[in-house]
Amino acid sequence: TFQIWYRVGSRDEPAGKSGISHLLEHMMFKGTPKYSSKAFSKMVKRKGGVDNAFTTKDYTMYYQTLASDRIDISIELEADRMQNLILDPKEVIAERNVVMEERRMRYDDDPQNSLYEEVIAAAFKSHSYHWPVIGWMSDISSIERSDLLSHYRAYYSPDNAVIAVSGDVQADEIIKKIKASFGSIPPASSRTVVTSKETEQKGERRISLKREAELPYIITVYHTPSFPHPDSYALEVLGMILSGGKSSRLYRSIVYEKKLAIGASADYSGFNKDPYLFLFDATAAPGKDIKDVENALYAEIEKIKKELPSEREVQKAKNQIEASFVMGQDSIYFQAEITGMFEMLGSWKLKEQHLENIRKTTPEDVSRVAKKYLHEDNRTLGILIPIKK
Repeated sequence: TFQIWYRVGSRDEPAGKSGISHLLEHMMFKGTPKYSSKAFSKMVKRKGGVDNAFTTKDYTMYYQTLASDRIDISIELEADRMQNLILDPKEVIAERNVVMEERRMRYDDDPQNSLYEEVIAAAFKSHSYHWPVIGWMSDISSIERSDLLSHYRAYYSPDNAVIAVSGDVQADEIIKKIKASFGSIPPASSRTVVTSKETEQKGERRISLKREAELPYIITVYHTPSFPHPDSYALEVLGMILSGGKSSRLYRSIVYEKKLAIGASADYSGFNKDPYLFLFDATAAPGKDIKDVENALYAEIEKIKKELPSEREVQKAKNQIEASFVMGQDSIYFQAEITGMFEMLGSWKLKEQHLENIRKTTPEDVSRVAKKYLHEDNRTLGILIPIKK
């Protein structure tokens, strides 16, 4: 697997241009003077490989997975589109429409995803995590070729990129080839460094969304620090205790025993450049009041604050986290991805520190972080209220 990571995501976008990083990701497949639109992916497929890309709040990644003796194709193609993207005006209009339709289907026509967007926007008032990766519809529709070109020139250069390679390759040989192809590409002349910080939340924020939907739905989020903050490891273990499968606390209590919801989960999003969120969500069972679901969620949070989880429960959660991490190493794609992601967040060397600190987490740590972060004044809540057609 050959992966190239750029230190640019939706957090780096100026107000009014949300979604530009994601749209540029689409345009990166639309050709250079040397390789026409779609030729890039066709070449990879012809050699028996697969390619794709994704954009997050913090970074953008492009990858190809192919036989190790064909990795030269990846190096050549990625070096070419790092510096020679055409950005044909007709292609920009066409792809902008594709992204707008993608947004319509994934968010505007999906009540739960719409609520998620609203909650995140309410939780972040000053930080650029406020807007979604795909962007607001009004912003996407106004992005011009000149905007994309400026964004491309500012962020797509060797000094803002990381290459991660895994598989049957010789490191010295690969590094030599990468230097030969990327070494002459000049650094960006200038780029904006986003330094915005979210101000401390001083009280609960509540929003509601009325949409055509089958069942009421709730999302509640709490501001939390991100990896490698010392509390991030206990927060990850807490998330697994609350939501690591059907034997976890939330599912067992709210879905199985109380039968208030058809689904309930918790998710700690710790792998972000800046502090992010601990998220809970639940879909009410038919005929059940969403207020009862909300109270049941809070009851589980209060329980773990007041009563230490057992050593066995904490160990099980730690084992689940470690097993997921270790089993992922069977995939050469995941090996490169995890290394690249940690490098984006600070240093690839942190991946060893991550598991070490998960192993050290105690029941006292888990209860402590629950008390510290999962409280009312730090909470933003959204409720989906179904309306009939």
